[in-house]
Amino acid sequence: MIKVSVVILTFNQAAFIGKTIESALNQTTNFDYEILVGDDFSTDGARDIILDYQNRYPGKVKAVLHSKNLGQNGLFNTIETLKLAQGQYIAPLDGDDYWTNPLKLQKQVDFMDSHPDYSACFHNALITFEDGSPSVEVNHPDQKMKIEVEDLIGEDEIWFMATSAVMFKNHVMYYPDWFLKSTSGDIPRYVILAKHGPIGYIPEMMSVYRKNKGGASFKDHYRDERFLQNRIMMYEGINEETNHQFDKSLRLNIARYYRMMLDARQLSKSYFKRAILAANYLVMKKADLRECKEITRAYILPKWIMSAYSFVALLPYKFRQSSH
Repeated sequence: MIKVSVVILTFNQAAFIGKTIESALNQTTNFDYEILVGDDFSTDGARDIILDYQNRYPGKVKAVLHSKNLGQNGLFNTIETLKLAQGQYIAPLDGDDYWTNPLKLQKQVDFMDSHPDYSACFHNALITFEDGSPSVEVNHPDQKMKIEVEDLIGEDEIWFMATSAVMFKNHVMYYPDWFLKSTSGDIPRYVILAKHGPIGYIPEMMSVYRKNKGGASFKDHYRDERFLQNRIMMYEGINEETNHQFDKSLRLNIARYYRMMLDARQLSKSYFKRAILAANYLVMKKADLRECKEITRAYILPKWIMSAYSFVALLPYKFRQSSH
């Protein structure tokens, strides 16, 4: 019986995929595990590398090669590859990340087996940067040991679990329509997992999360209208998923994205659309009088009205100046 399915998801990561697969092969366990490598139609030679590993480790490494790019920022590659997973637990791994501790799988399985009511567990990870910036840890020393749904939802975006650090029960995940449309996979996945049981933390550094120009995180543009609309849709979906239990926090979170959208590149010359968005923001935020005035002046009142107001407001001053 296969205990763990390692699910590696990759797209055009030929420079990294070999090290990623090696880090999964180097695990020391007292159970059987499989390595599924889902490739989203790479064109940079990554597929040849994956097939080479499958040939060298038959029965252990299984190439899942799609005939076209499935889209949605790799989400459908994830879903289709997970359908083939036979393990009791899933250990996801992005194609440019890697594990640093050969006992990672064993430690997480031991945790999950001893906590049958938990849906998942995770450990600390090191973030390294392509540009040479200093590495940072994902989790701080005061990281909470038991994560529940309320720990994943707030007025701001919450993220403290690297994909490469998580292990979760197979067959508990499901994908509502809003999830299938989301460009983020991790945020909704952890909320849904936490609905099935707590998520435990193992305070050990056991993986590396690379941040590079080809990574998904570099495609998130906070001045891009489509990205921001997608985030609004996702958090509205999470609000439904949690039966509006955290409605106040989620409404404030959604309001943040409406505020960011006011400065989206696509809307720089769209007065009416920005004015409507500004009104939506003020209502959702329940903004105070000061912010209402600021947003109204900047985004709702037409520029000609502001110009006329400034002209009229300055008339007494100009009159006094001309009378001297």
